[in-house]
Amino acid sequence: MSGQTTNTILRISQVKEITRLGRSTIYLYMSQGTFPKQRKLGQRAIGWHSGDVFRWVAERSVAN
Repeated sequence: MSGQTTNTILRISQVKEITRLGRSTIYLYMSQGTFPKQRKLGQRAIGWHSGDVFRWVAERSVAN
């Protein structure tokens, strides 16, 4: 299993910590189509696939 990443579900607090973005900025970027879409986990729960978030961060660091 070496070399593979586990695709876990991240909650908003974890996404904010990883991206260093605020909640409103994350939702703004999602509405603009420039940030990974959230996934519905239940009636009142959402999350993001970690792979999507880490790819987004990596793409931004390469662009800068």
